[in-house]
Amino acid sequence: IVYKNSFLYVCMTTKYNYARMFKNVFGSGFLVRTAHVILTWVITLILFLHDTDLRRQEETGELTLPVLFVLLVLVSVLLYFAVSLMDPGFVLSDDCDLQFTLGIAEETQDMIPQTTKSIRLRRCGHCLVQQPMRSKHCQTCQHCVRRYDHHCPWIENCIGERNHRWFVLYLAVQLVVLLWGLYMAWSGFSHAPTWQLWLRTNGVLLGAAAAVVVLSLTVLLLLGSHLYLVSLNTTTWEFMSRHRISYLKHCGADENPFDRGILRNLWSFFCIWEPVVWEHVYFKQGNDTI
Repeated sequence: IVYKNSFLYVCMTTKYNYARMFKNVFGSGFLVRTAHVILTWVITLILFLHDTDLRRQEETGELTLPVLFVLLVLVSVLLYFAVSLMDPGFVLSDDCDLQFTLGIAEETQDMIPQTTKSIRLRRCGHCLVQQPMRSKHCQTCQHCVRRYDHHCPWIENCIGERNHRWFVLYLAVQLVVLLWGLYMAWSGFSHAPTWQLWLRTNGVLLGAAAAVVVLSLTVLLLLGSHLYLVSLNTTTWEFMSRHRISYLKHCGADENPFDRGILRNLWSFFCIWEPVVWEHVYFKQGNDTI
């Protein structure tokens, strides 16, 4: 019965994720995603139309680097859509019923040590679901999100438990694409006797390079900040609002109940895919009642 119910649960969640993904393609973020894709391929086209290393190698028949560059751009676009359209870890209204059906509630309770402390279950005042620890309601998505990090207007989706690692991977790939594109743009600037003639000749390429510089700095800052927070096993929301979060405001300024060391934090973030019972981690550290 358990295996049958587990299969039913997987089917239901998969059906929900595909339905949400199809809805999101033409949802409120359609214009943002369209603008991102258009900007990406317009800049790529500019790099191939001007006299850059990409075009010179293409004209001489050396297609290895041009093909690799286009494939990397394509991978970055696919990762962008994956992070943008996938379920970030929404707490569904029927989660509790499904958990009791599968017997997960008893298993979860066994994982939490028996102590004199008690867990004060929080119920969301907006969607009225019981919030697991580290979850938060997103006003834009109108859902509670597990291990909520932030709502990203760039991808028009929340960053949470299910898509956070993919978001970091996307940032890393996007940064490589941008830096490579910046190098190619630099290789395409041609010399001219006057500034007016130089701007007339390289104006479009200069505009593309300027956009790439701004995007590169933005992505670099985002990637660096997220890797730093991941190494501490904390989220953007917890880092910015710990004084207002019930399970953190009683901790010391440098105390993080979820920190298990840099290597273990990075390993669990990138390599462990199973959901974590954060109540278990919290109480194992011996914190006060929440």
